[in-house]
Amino acid sequence: MAIRKAGYSRKFLEEHRESITLHKAAKEAFDKLGLKKLSRVKDLSAEYAEVLAQKKAAYPEYRKVSEQMQESLVAQKVAAVVLDREQELQERKEEANRKSQRQNDR
Repeated sequence: MAIRKAGYSRKFLEEHRESITLHKAAKEAFDKLGLKKLSRVKDLSAEYAEVLAQKKAAYPEYRKVSEQMQESLVAQKVAAVVLDREQELQERKEEANRKSQRQNDR
């Protein structure tokens, strides 16, 4: 590390405080996770390719389920509107019946 080569000088520490702090934080994070070595780029690329293939394979099913969900939401809204209108009509009929009942009672 460069700080060792600089002899742990205060001037060097002040000039590079941000990068030293980042280095220490990264080391603590790796220590907490118990990591000793980083994965090789080749291994990470292979894993990424595998995950990407799984994602592409699952996408048609996701799309199908998403469309079904949208259709269900539309049907739910339509049903709610129909039920609200039916309830309004029922209330109007009841009100009309009450009015005619009052007129007949007089």
